[in-house]
Amino acid sequence: MFDVQKIRQDFPIINKKINGKPLVYLDSTASSLKPHQVISAENKYYEDYGVNIFRGVYSLSETATEKYEEARKIVAGFIGSSDEREVVFTRNATEAVNLAASSWGRSSLNQGENLVSTVMEHHANIVPWQEICREKKAELRFIDIVNLGQLDLDNLAQLIDQKTRLVALTYVSNVLGTINPVKNIINNIKSINSRTLILLDAAQAVPHLKVNVADLGADFIVFSGHKMLAPTGIGVLWGKYDVLQNMPPYQTGGEMIREVYLDHTIYNEIPYKFEAGTPNIAGTLGLAEAVRYLTGLGMNNVRNHEIEIVDYALNQLGKIKEITIYGPIKARDRGGVIAFNVKGIHPHDLAQILDTDNICIRSGHHCAMPLHQRLNIPASCRASFYIYNTRDEVDKLAEGIQKAQKILTTKD
Repeated sequence: MFDVQKIRQDFPIINKKINGKPLVYLDSTASSLKPHQVISAENKYYEDYGVNIFRGVYSLSETATEKYEEARKIVAGFIGSSDEREVVFTRNATEAVNLAASSWGRSSLNQGENLVSTVMEHHANIVPWQEICREKKAELRFIDIVNLGQLDLDNLAQLIDQKTRLVALTYVSNVLGTINPVKNIINNIKSINSRTLILLDAAQAVPHLKVNVADLGADFIVFSGHKMLAPTGIGVLWGKYDVLQNMPPYQTGGEMIREVYLDHTIYNEIPYKFEAGTPNIAGTLGLAEAVRYLTGLGMNNVRNHEIEIVDYALNQLGKIKEITIYGPIKARDRGGVIAFNVKGIHPHDLAQILDTDNICIRSGHHCAMPLHQRLNIPASCRASFYIYNTRDEVDKLAEGIQKAQKILTTKD
């Protein structure tokens, strides 16, 4: 059984009151809350065996190393990878994209070739590709959106050609909530050019959907731990073994080195080749615990709860006059995020009014300026939901919006 009230008891911050009022946290798309199981796992590392990993022959170091590598196996299994060597730990999804762009891009992209992305991407899946294209004198193309925020896939054949080296694509939009049919898109791209690589930004997918890298057909997948109950400072780049094997290091030093001589260096094998320096050991163990937590709930249950809450929120917010909701109409077609605007109220003003009742939403362009420009809006409000959110919190959001309307708008 998916017992939301029981789940809420696992999150210490949920019981926090500010000025005597309860917290209504609706910003999990930015960063999720952390259960005490994850907090305890991170603390346990520091308290029980908080030493460095690899190369230490004493028992504490061996224990830390064993736990770190166990975490890699746990994460690999969670995303359906049969080879834990395909899991590279990074600081976050942003660093994972930069690793791919820098390492693969600098070694493989050539002048006159092209990359493709979409107008709904997070900046982290646009700017690194802009930079590598500028450096290599390659072209960066974009897939547009149509209707309620779906990608314009009818134009795919005009964008993908024999010089397209990589497509950088989001699984779930962090603004529109659109769940892109990535498996079909990847199949279509590969049918046009089988040599085109696919990087999938799954930062908004892995925490909410059952993701199987073996089934999707992407060559890279990136995601962050802090959006899926884990600590900040830990993320993942998953890549196909053969693709990673042919990429040069991103950074140098530490365990990514096998042997060093004055005139040359021999690098370690993957994944260590891409994990320079001392990694975020505690964060990695926290990520493994977050995976255990979500696995215990069942990702199908996580998704079904999300659909229920989003459906209820779409219905309740849809009753509010002068509100515009962006993205797909049906909850099943979107992730746990709803972006909206209220006529006559700037998103920042609305967010501040809601904050007086401890209702936490995000306002601004959500690191997606090109998408907001495409929608012809300067900013939007964004409420996002996760395993600990309830219908009562949705009701408080709707009441808070109506309260803001009374304060900030006047009748003719």
